[in-house]
Formats: sequence, C-alpha cells, structure tokens
Amino acid sequence: MNVNQRISPDGGLFKPGTTLKHRKTGGLYRVVLLANVEVNLEPAYVYESMQTHDFWIRPQLEMEDGRFEQIAE
Repeated sequence: MNVNQRISPDGGLFKPGTTLKHRKTGGLYRVVLLANVEVNLEPAYVYESMQTHDFWIRPQLEMEDGRFEQIAE
C-alpha cells in the first residue's frame, strides 16, 4: 500500500464520536478515530470503552463486520 492509499481519520463507516454497542457482550464504546497500523498501513479503529475508559484498536474490517451496532444518541 502506498501513501496515497492511507485511510482518512474519519473515513470509515463509524465516525469519531459515534457510540457503539458490542452485540455479543453488550459493552458500549466510543469511536476515537480511524488510523493506519504503521507496519502495514491497514486501517484500524481506535475506540474507548465507556465502562472502563480503556482504549482499544481493532482492524476496520472487524469493526464493520456486524459485531458492533451504532447507538443513537
């Protein structure tokens, strides 16, 4: 992947500030941004647990495969 193929920080399905619910666990998360993994430039979401305030990173494909649903605020 070259530099021109890098993802925009808000280019994914879920925009920064979006609240998501994990369908299996029921956990609530807030999207921080969409970033690129340095080693391979794979797009990945950075998101925060609304319960523990831990930050997590998950590949864009996993975040957008149906395991999370957007919660209306």
